[in-house]
Amino acid sequence: MTFSKRPRVTRLDLLFALAGLAGGLLLIAAHGYARWTPLWDPAQVWRTIPLLGLVAATPFRRTAPRGALLFATPFNFADVAMGPGFATAVIYGDLLYAAALYGRRRTAEWLAGTTIVGSLAVGGLLLTVWHSVAGAVVGVAIAGVTWLFPVMSAMVVRGHRRTAQAERQRAEQVARLAELDRRGAINAERARMARELHDVVANHLSAVALHSSAILKVPDLDRDGINQAMEVIRENSVQGLAEMRRMISLLREEEGTEPDSLAAPRLDGLERLVGRCVRADLTAELEVRGDPPELPAAVELAAYRIVQESLTNALKHGGAGRVRVGVRYLRDRVAIEVRSPLGEDGSRLPGSGAGLIGMRERAAMLDGTFAAGPDGGAWRVRAELPVAPAGTERENA
Repeated sequence: MTFSKRPRVTRLDLLFALAGLAGGLLLIAAHGYARWTPLWDPAQVWRTIPLLGLVAATPFRRTAPRGALLFATPFNFADVAMGPGFATAVIYGDLLYAAALYGRRRTAEWLAGTTIVGSLAVGGLLLTVWHSVAGAVVGVAIAGVTWLFPVMSAMVVRGHRRTAQAERQRAEQVARLAELDRRGAINAERARMARELHDVVANHLSAVALHSSAILKVPDLDRDGINQAMEVIRENSVQGLAEMRRMISLLREEEGTEPDSLAAPRLDGLERLVGRCVRADLTAELEVRGDPPELPAAVELAAYRIVQESLTNALKHGGAGRVRVGVRYLRDRVAIEVRSPLGEDGSRLPGSGAGLIGMRERAAMLDGTFAAGPDGGAWRVRAELPVAPAGTERENA
């Protein structure tokens, strides 16, 4: 396993190799090496050859760790045969460390096993040659320090790097999920605000536009008709401003304040809402069946907005006749039905569709149902909203 892209040979690698060469030459000059007696004790010039081979492999300890180790191993064995030097032992140990750290995981595991076997083999060889248990133990210890210890140290570092990389990936994943949650919350809040603004503004402004148009377009409108239209315009303007202020107050509330603490529209205000749905050729009536239970604020707000949007659509797109609004309180849900006459061509005028989308979303957020469409010469909107929140059961009355 590699942890990052292998770098190129750097100036630091070359300086490290030159430092090893300089140190090795000084130690050779100072006779800083072991003498195998009665084995061959070559001249000092021959000892520089293994040193040069190890130094030549050092710059590639990171870029080609396995190749550098394979290249340096024969030179290291040659140095051991002549009498191991301190500098060559350190350089070869560093190459073992680099191969186990920067190479593949299988290479590191193979080196761990090989250095264990090699250290024990050195002990057996010394015991055979010297017939000394103490000498064999010392040889195993030296081989373990120069061969096995660098490999094991590299494997520990690999483990820490692997753990750190996993933690970084986990942290990045958590950050991505948090960002997705944040964007989802922002989009949900934008959709909620869009629904609320549409329901608040569309209803009141539609009433204002219709009645102001009637004043301008009907030339023989009497004083009473003008006063009635102006009263409707004023009432819708004032109520629209009040609801806009309520929304602004909701947005400005400090964190921890319950949104329900603000005066949200309730179903007991439907009679007044239906009473405002008047047009020269259109009237509205409200029918309530069942005993109104204590409803969650979210259910009351959704039901109110669905009726409000349905009446707005009836004023803008409906034909002449009567709008019938029905609210039925059942044991576990509230059923809402609004029937309004279709236009002269038997269909609704084209619109943006934002109102229907908003009503459907309000019902879906409460695990309710929503349907809208032509039905026997009328436009029918029907919604059923659960009385209890999702996942709970309402007790029998």
